[in-house]
Amino acid sequence: MPTLPTIPCAGGVEMPCIVYGTAWKKDRTAAHVAEALRRGFRGIDTACQPRHYDEAGVGRGIADSADTGLRREDLYLQTKFSPPDAHDPASIPYDPRAPIGEQVAQSFARSLENLGTDHLDGLVLHSPLTTGAATLEVWHALEAIAANGGARLIGISNCYSLKLLDALYRAADLKPAVVQNRFYRETGYDREIRAFCLEHGIVYQSFWTLTANPHVLGHATMRQIAARRSRAPEQILFRYLTQQGVVPLTGTTSVAHMQDDLEIFEFTLDDGELDAITQLFD
Repeated sequence: MPTLPTIPCAGGVEMPCIVYGTAWKKDRTAAHVAEALRRGFRGIDTACQPRHYDEAGVGRGIADSADTGLRREDLYLQTKFSPPDAHDPASIPYDPRAPIGEQVAQSFARSLENLGTDHLDGLVLHSPLTTGAATLEVWHALEAIAANGGARLIGISNCYSLKLLDALYRAADLKPAVVQNRFYRETGYDREIRAFCLEHGIVYQSFWTLTANPHVLGHATMRQIAARRSRAPEQILFRYLTQQGVVPLTGTTSVAHMQDDLEIFEFTLDDGELDAITQLFD
């Protein structure tokens, strides 16, 4: 079983350099999570959002992988607080009439129950709220959870405005340690946000990394590098990102692709290859 490299985060946390994502897996969530852990994944991303995630299924998958000897301290476990408008109104896992800070606390408590843990390694705001003031109010609730030992890191997802991220960073007592965004052409691949993250010691996580980029995967440059390396273009893209300090999420349900994703650390792209791939994102 491969030993995954990690990237150092705030507070001494070590995050695996690739993370298994659990959205859209419904009643197969537990089986896929257990398989991912048996294959060697040590980072799991989920959300307390029944519309798109089966968070309790993630917890069952972790429990079902106990035969691997996996200890809680070996696992980076990350979930999200999703604001009320991100939910199906019939399945909000907290009281949407409660003050926003209480909503965060209730969602966090549900996550601990679902995941069978007494703490989270990462707790992420699933998306900014409609105003900066409301976003900051949620952030302070996340800070309180972290201050009480409930979460080792806090972060934000679906944040595509550098102005918003900078304002949050400046206003926060506990600075964002994670930004998790869709990695795609429509936002210029978050070049400015990724530079901000690098400058401030924030880990940038990418999702929708393969699905949004068929033009990159199919480009002649990518295919030439893949052929030379005897690897798939998907492996080359993931390896490129990890060498740029990005932590990609993979949500594959294929055992073969899980193995491919874990094997990206068996090789290192050289400077010429990195430069050639970078040009594909211009």
